[in-house]
Amino acid sequence: MEMTEMVEDHRTFSIALTFCIMFIFWLLLSAWTIYLPEPYDLSKVSRGILAALIVTFLTYEIFVPGRGEKVLLKTRRFIPYVGWELWQIYLATIDVAKRVFGILEVDPQIIEFDTTLRSDFALVAFADSITLTPGTITIDVEPERGRYIVHAIAKGPADSLTVDQTMQKKVGYVFMEE
Repeated sequence: MEMTEMVEDHRTFSIALTFCIMFIFWLLLSAWTIYLPEPYDLSKVSRGILAALIVTFLTYEIFVPGRGEKVLLKTRRFIPYVGWELWQIYLATIDVAKRVFGILEVDPQIIEFDTTLRSDFALVAFADSITLTPGTITIDVEPERGRYIVHAIAKGPADSLTVDQTMQKKVGYVFMEE
């Protein structure tokens, strides 16, 4: 197989994989329409396809890098991680609601900690996962040291990042940086 054929095969694979993931993501985000009187119709689905295509052609080179190793394995590991992260977002939302209503104490703190993560994708995925989880936000990342500065709404959310490090371990597993 010639080099140009390999590059073209990778480009096709990147576009197809990115489109599938973007369209599935669109379906998940628009799933609330299932419970309304109007189910999915051709108009709604075609808008989702168009949105997924636009995002695909803007990001496929970033989403599936050409020099990446074991992309399929990382993708297979990433899918369950997304489910776990959504569950953590749900639990953290309840935690923040309890703090807003005065059931739990609000004790804001800024924490610093180091990770073993080093690849750009792993560092960004971890920072995004922290920020997506209600009650925590990533303030800064020092990639060369793997150091994070995070604001947490209370000691509990801060401890989950520094003591048990479950999220860090799961991101490390996805990107093979255990």
